[in-house]
Amino acid sequence: MSDVPSDLTWTRAAPPDATGPGPWIEIAFGESDNGDDKDAPVYLRETSAPETVVTTNRRKWDAFVLGVQAGEFDHFVEGFIESSEESPHA
Repeated sequence: MSDVPSDLTWTRAAPPDATGPGPWIEIAFGESDNGDDKDAPVYLRETSAPETVVTTNRRKWDAFVLGVQAGEFDHFVEGFIESSEESPHA
């Protein structure tokens, strides 16, 4: 994790009413070396293994977010969402 800046501000992606340690996904946005925000690094980690960090760039992150919003990844959770909504402990 030596190439991950130590001064990042991590934002946790968890439901507003979530309690406990998760595991949750956290994201932090870095600074670009060349001044181009689209090349700026984006760091992702899971709270249960914060030493493991995945790095991408802002251009790829923005494309991923747009894909999620457009439903391009819904097939990954088909059946899961329905069964979670039926469960009283979801």
